[in-house]
Amino acid sequence: MHLTSTTIHYSNSIKIRLYSLFFICLLSTGSLFAQKVQTGVDVLQKTNFQYLQGKTIGLITNPTGVNHNLETTIDLLHHAKNVRLQVLFSPEHGIRGDHAAGEKVGTYTDKKTGLPVYSLYGKNKKPNAEMLKGLDALVYDIQDIGVRSYTYISTMGLTMEACAENNIEFIVLDRPDPIGGIKVEGDLVDADQVSFVSQFPIPYVYGLTCGELAKYLNEEGLLKNGKKCKLTVIKMEGWKRNMLFSETELPWVPTSPHIPNALSAVYYATSGILGELYTISIGVGYTQPFELFAADWINANDLSDNLNNLHLPGIRFRPVHYKPYYSVGKGTMLHGVQVHFTDVRRAPLSLIQFYVMQECHRLYPDRNPFKMCESSRLSMFDKVCGSKKIRARFSKNFLVQDIEELWTAPAKTFTEKSKKYWLYK
Repeated sequence: MHLTSTTIHYSNSIKIRLYSLFFICLLSTGSLFAQKVQTGVDVLQKTNFQYLQGKTIGLITNPTGVNHNLETTIDLLHHAKNVRLQVLFSPEHGIRGDHAAGEKVGTYTDKKTGLPVYSLYGKNKKPNAEMLKGLDALVYDIQDIGVRSYTYISTMGLTMEACAENNIEFIVLDRPDPIGGIKVEGDLVDADQVSFVSQFPIPYVYGLTCGELAKYLNEEGLLKNGKKCKLTVIKMEGWKRNMLFSETELPWVPTSPHIPNALSAVYYATSGILGELYTISIGVGYTQPFELFAADWINANDLSDNLNNLHLPGIRFRPVHYKPYYSVGKGTMLHGVQVHFTDVRRAPLSLIQFYVMQECHRLYPDRNPFKMCESSRLSMFDKVCGSKKIRARFSKNFLVQDIEELWTAPAKTFTEKSKKYWLYK
């Protein structure tokens, strides 16, 4: 009691010192600030959606379209004064995230808002004139993962084309690239491999925010017939190019069922290409999607030792054993490795899966992943790679060095070319 009484009667000067010390501590931890980075929708909301005032708009979004308080962009725009949200557009997985990967989505009515929802992942992957009727602008707010084969950027690009063709403004509410804006890896897409998983000639890991990518596609004449749309990007505040998503202090909303956290986006780049073959499990169907490489014929310790002996920068491999609940290897005990990052920025993300195939071939030369799969999966592998040349050259000797120049040279050229579209340093 005496101690309590004493603390209550501190002098004013001591109180001021204590308050100052407390304030400094808060500053040092960043707890006085809601977040380090503000996304495009946060910035727009701060202005009471001034840029959209008086406009009739459509919104392309999904569950990742939220502000820093996890309020959905759908609700924010639906209730914004003097903004007429007329229609919603759904990418893969649906406007509310209630569709599985690859599942076709139909046109329906959003139960919460009563607004019509047009699917852009089904019969129509590009809005037609009827869908866009009466709109002044289309707003795009989707968190991407920075990898070309993830279909949201294909939706973005095709919708930009539709806006160019129908004289409608395209507005991007910008969001971070979770892999950062420095790392660029992979070849460009050959003309004969253009598909919804490789819609535009950009590297596999492209190192741009969706707003920067939109500017690149628009200004480089990569939309259909070289047309350009009226493009506006609502920039983020506080984002730096070298930031990983974990450094933004933003909440992560799963971008799809197998990308439950921000690091999953990084792992997607390490295994998504090999995963198209369905011959080696990459952890999809287990608790660690895209983090694992395993099969019932692999010796986990041997593969782990081989991969660690390569001394790849920023990566270590650990032996693992697991039984998938679904997908490749369902119900079978598999053996392989888990990828652990010691430095994401240094790791050769997209080549990791090729190093895994290289070392598997050294250990098990009779287990050719390209011969073990269905022929249709080879086509998907090539489309995701963006070129038939990668598989053709790699499968001769199963050596990463044989494809390294093919894979890395275009990325270097792209980096220099894309710098003029950077919105952030």
